[in-house]
Amino acid sequence: MAMQFRNDDDGDGLMAEINTTPLIDVMLVLLIMFIVTIPIQTHAVKMDLPVAAPANPPEPPRIVRIGVDAAGTVSWDGEALTREALEARLATAAAQTPQPELHLRSEADAPYAAVAGVLAAAQRQRATRIALVGNERFLP
Repeated sequence: MAMQFRNDDDGDGLMAEINTTPLIDVMLVLLIMFIVTIPIQTHAVKMDLPVAAPANPPEPPRIVRIGVDAAGTVSWDGEALTREALEARLATAAAQTPQPELHLRSEADAPYAAVAGVLAAAQRQRATRIALVGNERFLP
């Protein structure tokens, strides 16, 4: 019986209590049924795992310093160059494996056209490792 009645010793009346044991049994059976019927999730996460580093690390690339002064003169490691000589050296540098790092440093009052010309020449020759250095002094 789901509900029981009993008499108190005081004679105040009947006390009704719900027997919760059958309800707990039903809940446990339902829980087990749900656990058994739920499919096992087999989702895989694909990720690229790191590869062990080689025993001999590669040597760092050569650094070439390209400068542009206030007069618009372009220099390659301190040697002044013409536009044609710069294009030839950039083509040679782009063909090397690995490509050398090109560090472009311009003076504060260097003409924009000269700096943009060096960047455009590097792009035409497919020199991809180029960095603008020395610009920290212009930051606020």
